[in-house]
This record gives sequence, C-alpha cells and structure tokens, in this order.
Amino acid sequence: MRKHRFRNSYFISAVSVSLVLCLIGLECVLLLSAGALVTRMRENMTVTAVLAQEADSAQCAQLEALLNRPSRYSSYTYISAEQALEEHIRSLGEDPTAFLGYNPLSASYEIHPTDAYSHPDSLAVIAAQLEAQPCVREVIYPRDLADMMTSNVHHITWILLAVALVLLLVSMVLIVNTIRLQIYAQRFIINTMTLVGATSWVTRRPFVMRNMLMGFLSGITALLVLSGVVYYAYAKLGVLLFALTWQNIAFVSTVVLVSGVLITLFASLIATGRYIRMDNNSLYEI
Repeated sequence: MRKHRFRNSYFISAVSVSLVLCLIGLECVLLLSAGALVTRMRENMTVTAVLAQEADSAQCAQLEALLNRPSRYSSYTYISAEQALEEHIRSLGEDPTAFLGYNPLSASYEIHPTDAYSHPDSLAVIAAQLEAQPCVREVIYPRDLADMMTSNVHHITWILLAVALVLLLVSMVLIVNTIRLQIYAQRFIINTMTLVGATSWVTRRPFVMRNMLMGFLSGITALLVLSGVVYYAYAKLGVLLFALTWQNIAFVSTVVLVSGVLITLFASLIATGRYIRMDNNSLYEI
C-alpha cells in the first residue's frame, strides 16, 4: 500500500513538473516569436533609391555591386520607370503622361536592409552611402517609423523579459513546493537514515537522483507537448510561432531540460535538508 501510494505521489509530481516546464517552454516560445516578429518588421522596412534620369547601365551595375552585400541588405528590387508609371496609374487612377506628354517618374531600387542595419543610425549611414553613388538622385526611407519602431521594441523587450522573469519565479516556486510535498511523505525514512548515522549526502542522494530523473523526463514530456502546440498552431491555424531552426529548437530544448534538472536538484536538496535537520518531535507537528 505504501509503495502504491509513493508511486501515485511520484506520478502526480511528475505531471505537475511537466506542466510547469511547459510554462517555461512557452515563455521561450513567446520570446522567440516576439524576436522573429521584430526581425520581419525590420527587414520589411524599405529604403528607396531613386535613380537619376541620366543613369546608365554601368552606374547601375556599380550600385548593384554595393547592394549585393548580404551583411547589410537582405534583398532589393529594381523598379523601372515604366513599372513605376503602371503602379502610379493603378494606385491613383490617372495617367500623368496624358497631360505632360512624357513619363515624369524615375527608375528606382527598393532595398530591404538586414535586421542589424535597420536601426535609425544604420539607416542614415546606408542612405549616405547610396546618395554618394553617381546614379542615385534621391534616397527615401521612413526615418520616423524607424525611430518609433526602435523605441517600441525596447519597451516591448523589457516588458517581455519582466513577464518571463515573473513566470520563471512562479514556476520555480511551484516545482519546489511539488518536490517538498513529495518528500514530506518520506520524512520518517529520512529521519531514520539520519539516526542510524547516514551522512547528509548519503541521505539526500536517492531523493536527489530520483527527482533529477523525474525533472529530465518531465522536460521531455513538456517538449513533446510544446511540439504538439507548435504543430497544431501551424497546421490548423496557419500560425508559425517561431522560426523552426536548429538554433531555436536547441535553445528551447536546452532551457526546458536544464530547468527541469536544476530546479528539481535544488528543490530536492532544500526539502531533504529541512527534514534532516528536524528532530523527532517536530516530525509529528508538521
């Protein structure tokens, strides 16, 4: 009966730890999703380099050689004067050539900087470099939007980190209390081992090893649940929570597994230490 009760207690503890580790994993997914969203917003920021009317193919080739730097530019698109005219007619419903007699629009390049070069200072440097090209007449980029995005990203990042820290603390408290309740049922065994002369580590070792194994297995269970959530969100809802790269998957897996092992380790040490130091009479009072 006692062994059956212990197994039930161990199973309940494992389920509780798995749920808490799912919460930690969701924190990681939330942070990665926010980071991926910010990166997409920054890389979708457009810098327009308007070409001079007299620009020739050699000058355009020189400009494209500058744009073929993957560290600064993620992509670029050449828009001819004819394409610009068609887009103008489609957007505004009027043809300027009808009353001007010529196409007043110029060819241009729509350039998307990388995330690292989408900050206001970096955009100013890029604009200066583009304006120095002989074929470029004007450079247009959303300076106010870049300033606002940078400010908002800083605020959102701090808010997400604060929420993640609070959730992590709550998760740690829940796991510590879960382990403490599990070890509470075996406080008399701990006391007996102490009375027969077992050292502190010898008394702690079976509880620590057992709960660390539970933390590792609970971490694997939590990762399986998170994988199901991410798959369901993508397959059924069409929402990709974060980029499924090896780096991101390794980050989430490492955080969940290491959190499960370390938190159960410290929780076991704290809980067993309390009952090792407790005298016989106090065991019946708690």
